[in-house]
This record gives sequence, C-alpha cells and structure tokens, in this order.
Amino acid sequence: MQNYIPSALGIKSWAEEDRPREKLLSKGKGSLSDAELLAILLGSGSREESAVGLAQSILHSVDNNLNELGKCSIAELRKFKGIGEAKAITIIAAMEVARRRQLSRIREKPQVTCSRDAFNALAPLLIDLPHEEFWILLLNRANRILGREQISQGGVAGTVVDAKVMYGRAIEGRACSIVLCHNHPSGNLNPSQADIDLTRKLKKAGETLDIIVVDHLIVGEGGYYSFADEGLI
Repeated sequence: MQNYIPSALGIKSWAEEDRPREKLLSKGKGSLSDAELLAILLGSGSREESAVGLAQSILHSVDNNLNELGKCSIAELRKFKGIGEAKAITIIAAMEVARRRQLSRIREKPQVTCSRDAFNALAPLLIDLPHEEFWILLLNRANRILGREQISQGGVAGTVVDAKVMYGRAIEGRACSIVLCHNHPSGNLNPSQADIDLTRKLKKAGETLDIIVVDHLIVGEGGYYSFADEGLI
C-alpha cells in the first residue's frame, strides 16, 4: 500500500520514486495510475492541490472514466481551479490522440469476421457524439476493411440517409460488401421501427448493385446492437 501524501503538498516535496515523471522513468508507464499520467500532462496543480491531486479531482468528476473525460469541453475543464485554457487544451489533445490511435489500426486492413470486429473499427468515430451520424464500413471480397465513409449527420433523435449517396461511396471505394452503422446518443441500443425499415430498404437497394449489406450496427456507450446477430438482416 502506498503512503498517503496530502494533495496540498507540492510534488517536489515527495519522495523521488513517487513523483510521476520519475516513476515513469524508473518503473515504466504501466506503473502509473490514471491520475499520475494526467498529472504529467497538467505539469502543475493549484495553490491548494498538487498536480496529482488536481488530476484526481478531475477524474473523480467523471467517475474515473477516461471515456467520459474524453467528452469534456474546454469550458468544463476550466471550471477546476488550476486549469486554464492551456491545460484544458492539453488534456483534450491527449484524449484525441488516444482516440486516433484506436482509429489508426484500421490502416492495417483487418478482416471483419464478426460484428465485434466491425464495432471495433467504427465505434471510436461515433461513441462520444452528442448527435447521430450514419457511417458505412467498406469491405473487399475477403471481408478486409477498405475504408470508412460518413454518409450523413443529424440531430439528437435521427439522421437522414440517401441510398444513392451511400452506394455511390461504396462503388467509388470498390466495396463488395458494406456494414451500416449509426449511433444512438441516448444510449438506447434497441433499433426503432424506422431503423428496421431503413435497413431493409438499403439492403434491397444493394442487391440490385451486387453490394451485400452484411450487418447494421447501432452503437452507444453500452456497446452495440447487431442486426446480423439478431437475425434481422
């Protein structure tokens, strides 16, 4: 068990092995807690709290959930004493780098063998959005990912999908099959009747172009719903 260190004490007064930067150098990045990693980004705390204490306060406000931290705006972060515009921007930039790291894996053209593979490729684009967006995942004959295309963006309750636009993108991307995907900002993963009707309409349109709709995913904070897994496609 680590010794308790009052957050009001400056980090420089800590034992060297307990300081986040020194700890990373001596023990590796995996030895640091989320708060310690965030403290390194902050660089300093406030008069009342060390950088680690301030980081702990920020994380506590989002239930220690890094996904929730990634949704915070500059204005929300600046509500914390000791967080100015520069520190808020640093945090948001770090969260965006982490998100893009997840997205970069798609460049390796992984194969989609199940709904989870498709979810992993698309979720980072949609899961934190406050509005609905509709995307498609382009696949070749071997079900390897050729790319992702945004088809439309809407409001909180829905978005409009133009079949001509969608299949135009699929043809341009030389896709043999596609996965449909949209998010539900409400977190409710169950499909609406409109979702079901749209899926049937798009699937039928694809048959005339010899482009197979292999699945339709609805993503949200709780995970995803797969039309294919549920036998609806």
